[in-house]
Amino acid sequence: MRPRERRILQIVTARPIHTQAELVRALRAAGVRVSQATVSRDIKRLGLVKVPAPGGRARYLPPAQALHLAPDAERRLVRAFQEYAVGVDEGSGLILVKTTTGTANAVAEAIDEVRWPEVAGTVAGDNTILVVPRTPRARIALRRRLQNLLP
Repeated sequence: MRPRERRILQIVTARPIHTQAELVRALRAAGVRVSQATVSRDIKRLGLVKVPAPGGRARYLPPAQALHLAPDAERRLVRAFQEYAVGVDEGSGLILVKTTTGTANAVAEAIDEVRWPEVAGTVAGDNTILVVPRTPRARIALRRRLQNLLP
């Protein structure tokens, strides 16, 4: 592991870092010359994940520290679906989750937080979420899994 990567882990463990720009500033304040592009690559290489933090903002954490958050993430996803989701459908290899107006971002973030291996990511609008499965085969199981969360 590079000294810069060790320093990144120290920083994100010691205090909440919400953005790459914040991490660049923290590294520079610690005397590390770095660009945003380098930090972006380091984040990817270290496998840092964004997890919910108090106040509603997400922060970076090393994967080992983020793992213990998974049970809470599952509960948040169930609660988000119970409160806001109104339907699940699919089309062209994507899964569509319909929500009440203005709540799609919260539900999409809950889906992202559980880090299911079959989910590549989500895109949220105002009342609609596109869930992108990693493989065509994963789509069927993922759709069922999401449908089972509906009230």
